Amino acid sequence: MTRSPIDTPTTPVHSGPSRAARRRARSERWRHTAVELAAAFLAVATADLVANVVVHGQDGPVLLVVAALVLLTTAAGHAWWAHRHPHGPPGPPPGPPAGAGSPGEQLADALPAETRLWRVRATVSDAPGSLATVCTALAALGISIVSLQTHPLPDGTVDEFLVRAPRSLPRSALTEAVAGAGGREIWTDPADAHDLVDVPTHVLALATRTALDAAELPVALRQLFGQVTIRSFPAKPGGAAVPSLDGHLMRLPAPAGELLELSRPHLPFTPTEFARAKALVELDALLGPRVPKVADQLSLPAGTDLTVRRAAPADKPAALAMHHRCSTTTLRKRYHGPVADADRYLEHLLDPRHGQTLAVETEDGRLVALAHLMWDDDSAELAVLVEDGWQRRGLGLDLLRRMAALAAEAGVATVYAVTQAGNTALIGAMQRLELPLDYQVEDGTLVITAHLAGAAEQLPSPWPSVPGRP
Repeated sequence: MTRSPIDTPTTPVHSGPSRAARRRARSERWRHTAVELAAAFLAVATADLVANVVVHGQDGPVLLVVAALVLLTTAAGHAWWAHRHPHGPPGPPPGPPAGAGSPGEQLADALPAETRLWRVRATVSDAPGSLATVCTALAALGISIVSLQTHPLPDGTVDEFLVRAPRSLPRSALTEAVAGAGGREIWTDPADAHDLVDVPTHVLALATRTALDAAELPVALRQLFGQVTIRSFPAKPGGAAVPSLDGHLMRLPAPAGELLELSRPHLPFTPTEFARAKALVELDALLGPRVPKVADQLSLPAGTDLTVRRAAPADKPAALAMHHRCSTTTLRKRYHGPVADADRYLEHLLDPRHGQTLAVETEDGRLVALAHLMWDDDSAELAVLVEDGWQRRGLGLDLLRRMAALAAEAGVATVYAVTQAGNTALIGAMQRLELPLDYQVEDGTLVITAHLAGAAEQLPSPWPSVPGRP
């Protein structure tokens, strides 16, 4: 028996119109055609009549003028009416009466206008609608999503939000809303106006800073990932290190062959963040050691003019010569160890990848002072060496102020200086910075910590006479 198409599962089935429906459609088309023809005949007859009256009648021009005035009056009246009575309401449609809507909508309407910014990160399942569920939960609390990043994972997606929430909304309520919408491994942190910059713009700005100055690489990594610890390990014999990512730990081969280790215990790294860090480190390796050419003139009370500038690895011979002119006491106060080891420290200190070094130079090219700012996790160490014959002239204080300003610009929270407990010159210079200080003494070693929170405005620019410096 032959199977009909309707019994064949692979053949689509279409139910067409019935015969009576087709007859009605044809009748409707004929009726519309007849009406259109009748209207066309009537329009032609009316036009012929008007033409005869205007051409052959005595009052034809008068009729045309009257008709034009009537049309103009009608148009003006219609415009006035439309202006006084617009077709739609001027504002949004009225909302539901009091008491209507979900509890979340009522809470959003009752929240005050004051808001604050939050960064929220959560892992959600990689399923359609999972992100929409989280967004709906945030909207129910009156939370506005300012920006969103997605970090794909093998078994899900990490969504990172920058949100504007009512100030009275506690952090626990924010976390509970995301958790109720299916989020897990939730992390929240207060944000500020600096986080409003979109991520591509922020990454490009950090890459530009790194390209201009090798000392900016640790700062760029810290600003990219927030509270992250950065450590450097010597290169191991037998080959270069291999980049790796293991949750809260990231390892990257540094340009000089050593290993950079980034750790963030409170928040695991994502593959997207690992790719960004790897790109910054590779850019630094490609460009090689580089120091921006910035300098400033420093006039001492005695009338001597000096130049303060960024030091570079090429300054090592001049720095060694300054070491040999310094007394044993001066070198011991600076390096806290055997004086014979002072020379071998210079190669590390003058490498821009480990921090920033300022040099004070005379008119004949001799170095008379060096200042070092070395990155140390979320802090930085300050150290100053002034040649004996140039001490007590304000060089040390000037260099400390410049170093503190550079650290504040980099977003470092604290700077510290390590010295001997009897080094009254350094203690007095740190006190004259007019910053909150902490003191810690152990076995004759003094650690002075200066807090830079809110100090960026009160500290002078490190390069006041160099506009547009990098």
